[in-house]
Amino acid sequence: MSQCKAEVVVTATDGAARVGRIHTRRGSYAIPAFMPVGTRGAVKALDSADLERLGAGVVLANTYHLMLRPGADVVARLGGLHRFTGWGGHTLTDSGGYQVHSLRPAVDDDGVTFASVYDGATVRLTPESAVEAQGLIGADIQMVLDICATLPASREVLREAVDRTAAWAGRARSHHRRLEARPEGQALFGIVQGGTDPALRQESARRTVELDFDGYGIGGLSVGEPRAAMLDALALTVPLLPTDRSRYLMGVGDPVGLLEAVALGVDQFDCVAPTRMARHGSMLTSAGRLNLRNAVHATDDGPLDPSCACSTCARWSKGYLRHLLGVGEPTAWRLLSIHNLAFVLDLMAEARTAIAEGRLDALRARTAAVWGL
Repeated sequence: MSQCKAEVVVTATDGAARVGRIHTRRGSYAIPAFMPVGTRGAVKALDSADLERLGAGVVLANTYHLMLRPGADVVARLGGLHRFTGWGGHTLTDSGGYQVHSLRPAVDDDGVTFASVYDGATVRLTPESAVEAQGLIGADIQMVLDICATLPASREVLREAVDRTAAWAGRARSHHRRLEARPEGQALFGIVQGGTDPALRQESARRTVELDFDGYGIGGLSVGEPRAAMLDALALTVPLLPTDRSRYLMGVGDPVGLLEAVALGVDQFDCVAPTRMARHGSMLTSAGRLNLRNAVHATDDGPLDPSCACSTCARWSKGYLRHLLGVGEPTAWRLLSIHNLAFVLDLMAEARTAIAEGRLDALRARTAAVWGL
């Protein structure tokens, strides 16, 4: 196998779950890890200093959006994604494959054709152009362009997604190896598709691993299927992925889903849900979900979560935060997003400790009791 640009060093295991660090050209970050989503180069309502204080190790940005606004070439001229955003930690860019799922562009064997969400202009994205754009943007890790089918889907639809994703992965791998306009040491992750079809999921994993990527995304899940079906597909996929490479479950961020996937051997995650929920007043707490808009919180002088050590809970009351949310004060988005991200990042830190101490099952059971299976 080739020299890996995102090598996993495991320091402890608990069943299939593992704790350790992913080492890249930039340094390393702890796993299991949750990646806050900064779609357009910022986690909505937060800045890079907020993410540093929260202890995020790696942040996701979206190639589709950045290549349209301000343009991948502009990001490159302004020093690449890290300097552009003022973020010194790790970064990962999604290729735009999720937009194939969400925006329903025209898809053919060569690539996809979108109408820009900004001005309606025609945008063409191929496996090669996705690699080139991400090379210019300059994240530490880039993802191959893939086809993510919405579930439930017919076997024919899933078969096409698997075949196109595999073909595109090979093209992306070849182009990335010879591309000069990318940061030295930039890692490239392949993506496994197949929906919840056992045979297709395993076939996709094998075909993707044969291409020898620096890490492996597990896509096409958390797109409409029940959690049990997602976990069954994961259980089939993860054992087929190399132990020295990252396993990245794309688009999952609920507490139970995170810990169940960690127990199956997944290393990293991303999801917009924690910050999106925060902007609507739906708060993640140790006692479960809290709807801050409920009138009962209007005169509550206590924190969102007494067991939370985040800066929001340390200083502001539910009553004040509810007031900000109710009058449309943007400060609410920032303070509530800080709390929800702190909850998820703390859960990952707790999972790392639990794995090292051999008590992940107890953490899973406690979380399931609060949040439900």
